[in-house]
Amino acid sequence: MDPYQERLSPAWWLVLALFLAVPTSVLIFLPLSLLLGVTVGVVIWLSLVGILWWSAPVVRLTDESFSAGRAQIERRYITRVDAIDPDSARAAKGVDLDARAFLVIRPWITPVVRVHLDDPRDPTPYWVVSTRAPDTLAALLNGES
Repeated sequence: MDPYQERLSPAWWLVLALFLAVPTSVLIFLPLSLLLGVTVGVVIWLSLVGILWWSAPVVRLTDESFSAGRAQIERRYITRVDAIDPDSARAAKGVDLDARAFLVIRPWITPVVRVHLDDPRDPTPYWVVSTRAPDTLAALLNGES
């Protein structure tokens, strides 16, 4: 079993907000049929939630590697990991961001970790990865736990 694995799935409030597709669809199709409007709205809502769930990247840590979404790096290239709290995460994802950094961020997950790299073949200085447990992931990657 992997020491850490997390799917960056959509937040409950996003799923709830997407439910607005149902009353919108009802209003559009009301002149034709209420049942048609509800049916189309539910299908649209389920499709949107399904796409967000299916496309949600997985953050995974194994004994040999760390992966975020489709990207993977061997742990020997990781020099240190910083857990960034929600208050500082906005700057880490914006004004303090190096343009060469690799990002796996989701707007509905505020905290991030900054994974500093030392790979001579890769110009990427660090990864910024969304996570719901930045302290836990940083401790595991830093070898503290």
